[in-house]
Amino acid sequence: MEFPVIRREPESANKALVDGPVTNGQIEDRIAHTQEKELAGGANWVVQKYGGTSVGKFPLKIVEEIVMAGLQPPNNQRIAVVCSARSTGSKAEGTTNRLLRAARDAEAGSWNFASIVQSLREDHLDALTASLPGARLMPASPELDAITTHYAAQVNAVCDHLLKVLESALFLKDVTSQTMDMVMSVGEKLSCLYMTALLQSRSVHAVYVDLSDAIPVSAAPAPKSLNEAFYATLAATFGTLIRALTADPAAVPVITGYFGKLPGSGGLLDHIGRGYTDLCAALIAVGMGARELQIWKEVDGIFTADPRKVPTARLLPSVTPSEAAELTFYGSEVIHPFTMDQVIRAGIPVRIKNVMNPRSAGTVILPDVVEEGQSRRKGLIRNRSTSLLANSMAGRGRGPKRPTAVTIKPNITVLNIHSHNRTRAHGFLMSIFSTLDRHGLSVDLLASSEVHVSMALHCEPPPSTPTNPAQRTPADDAQTENLALQSTVDDLLATWSCDIDLVPNMAIISLVGRDLRSMVGISGRFFGVLGRTGVNVEMISQGASEISIGCVIEAREAVRALNVVHTELFTFLE
Repeated sequence: MEFPVIRREPESANKALVDGPVTNGQIEDRIAHTQEKELAGGANWVVQKYGGTSVGKFPLKIVEEIVMAGLQPPNNQRIAVVCSARSTGSKAEGTTNRLLRAARDAEAGSWNFASIVQSLREDHLDALTASLPGARLMPASPELDAITTHYAAQVNAVCDHLLKVLESALFLKDVTSQTMDMVMSVGEKLSCLYMTALLQSRSVHAVYVDLSDAIPVSAAPAPKSLNEAFYATLAATFGTLIRALTADPAAVPVITGYFGKLPGSGGLLDHIGRGYTDLCAALIAVGMGARELQIWKEVDGIFTADPRKVPTARLLPSVTPSEAAELTFYGSEVIHPFTMDQVIRAGIPVRIKNVMNPRSAGTVILPDVVEEGQSRRKGLIRNRSTSLLANSMAGRGRGPKRPTAVTIKPNITVLNIHSHNRTRAHGFLMSIFSTLDRHGLSVDLLASSEVHVSMALHCEPPPSTPTNPAQRTPADDAQTENLALQSTVDDLLATWSCDIDLVPNMAIISLVGRDLRSMVGISGRFFGVLGRTGVNVEMISQGASEISIGCVIEAREAVRALNVVHTELFTFLE
């Protein structure tokens, strides 16, 4: 079928390379230098990844104000769109969680999955109808009729195949990892079919790209070989496939975030988790040689604090990958560090942008400065006194005067362990971490002495109605984490002569900044303001990364602590 297309003017080597000004001149120069080289080679691809809520709530903004605006002059971009499963309300009622419930029903022998699949079918068919004000766009248009008819046929085919997969699972009373992946992939397929049809209805030559069979399983390495070489090969495969399907320079690929069956045992969810759509977008950006990866959310970018909790929080024009990773780990939903690594290693910037405010420049994530990487390759011993003296004396006034951000991680439980056996102190920590590893628990903060260890662990509150932990949802994860923590305590008590106590309902407040180690007195101001405002500190830790300082406080004090720290260190600090 022929589609009217948006024609673009020839690309200019002097094209503006960022969506808005970045205050740090060095970062702006680095972006320009990288992208000038790419444009000179004819590369002007931008990969845009949209979350399920954005697709569900703001589809017309995505199509008309972001994608179409990027295609037209003066931008003249080539755009690749990657979509997560669509969600119009709460995450619990999103497409992904409904698919998980359908899989659990099938495994339990219940036919309830059929009604879930039917509701998904109707939702996605109705969504396109609601997004097509035909009288304004193409009244009685044969092209529009063809688009909607083709879309309905594709949606029905995907849902019919899903029913067959779930029926097989019901009769076998088993949902394998591969089956679960097939079920989960439906969300991305339906979402991308919807966005493809919506773009086509606006005369954009959108091409639906399903990556479900992109990985040649027979020729792929074993699961233990899912390393950087494997992902590099995967990126190249994606690039080759997408280029072949979009030879027309006006074509806009709309690509499923699900990218197929991984080799060996286990599936995509087992190896990567529910963040696989971000990873897929990153690999596509690498494979296409994109000039930028854009992650579109419902916030303007990364802030100095959560703007929903701190009214004075400011948008950050740029952060380093290490800062973004630290902020993600300690509570801010930025981008998964593994996903970020793929594009940063390839020299591709990552930009966080807002679907509700597309004109905002957002926040760009760029590699750490070269000097930092070189200093860490010189050897195991670094002389910090010289650099600290330089920053505090000669370099005063040139370096950063404040941290980058402050963040809160809720749902923390502190595990305090005191050993009674000093003669076996050398094996104490090893035993603790071996036990944690066996139960799949990771430590967020750690403080230790010879025979005493305090650890902060992230544990969601247990759900009111326990569910089957074999098929993971957020509620399942919470149940699993709490069971694992209790099993860990039981194992440690059985192995060691020790006292153990758990302190629930806590939170971690973290100060993040690449140059924290050079800010003399920053720790004193951080803990001082908490003390002056009556916020008690349960434990303190500074990571080896030297870009964060964290402490554990009571969860009920978290929002107040966040605001007073932000006021002291970001509003008043000069």
